[in-house]
Amino acid sequence: MRRRRRSPSLRLLTAALAVVALGEISLPKAAVAEIPAVAQRQRAEKKSFTDSQIVDGFLKVAFGAEHHLAGRVDRIRKYVTPVRVFADGARADRKAQLARVVADIARRVQHLDIAMADNDEAANVRVKLVRDRDLYRTMTSLFGRQRAGEIRASLDPQCLSGFRKNEKYEIDRSDVILTVDTGDFVFFDCAYEELLQSLGPINDTASVPWTMFNDNVSMGFFDIYDQYLLNLLYDPRIKAGMTVQEVKAVLPDVLADVRAWVRKVNNLPQ
Repeated sequence: MRRRRRSPSLRLLTAALAVVALGEISLPKAAVAEIPAVAQRQRAEKKSFTDSQIVDGFLKVAFGAEHHLAGRVDRIRKYVTPVRVFADGARADRKAQLARVVADIARRVQHLDIAMADNDEAANVRVKLVRDRDLYRTMTSLFGRQRAGEIRASLDPQCLSGFRKNEKYEIDRSDVILTVDTGDFVFFDCAYEELLQSLGPINDTASVPWTMFNDNVSMGFFDIYDQYLLNLLYDPRIKAGMTVQEVKAVLPDVLADVRAWVRKVNNLPQ
């Protein structure tokens, strides 16, 4: 989750809705030169991790939630259907940037079918592009006045997202709010984390220094470490509703395949 800060740079679970917040995000390589802050972070990015470092981070972000208000959070939550994203807003430039983020995620997560939708009816991820001054009003319309007030008072978020899941812990729908009148770095940072968290990994953790799901980390691109986490989550052997112990039983085989994929898509050395 990402809170509002003076410099560029929520999750609240309700019974049926997990409200997630903003953080760091990933940027297609072609756009790196446009944003110096992203290029700088990519040059300094850590790209080599042990199995235990990857597994530890995955278990921390895939299970639990920052605010334990929705009952049991000890199960895997993910989409099991194709993910289609619709952008609702007037800024054509931000819509184009969001489409680049979605395409980048699609290219880097092997078993995730994600793409933009042409209309709201075809989408299960709805992204509202709003001015900063309209953020609270939009939060209220999506999450209700009481929840929006609690979120605003405790976190004062800059962007946020949430999802609804069924009794099998399969995500049915996600809502994302992104502010458009921030700088490009903040927009990309928000867009990546909000979209990724709306796919299931909603637990922020301050104990993993390499993930965008850490309030103290801002990158603005889809980093190698989080590619490992999302590829683990969307491997077919990791199923919605699985417990920690069930996941641990299949992780060694899954991680071996995920390592090969992340290495290939990022041209990493053996």
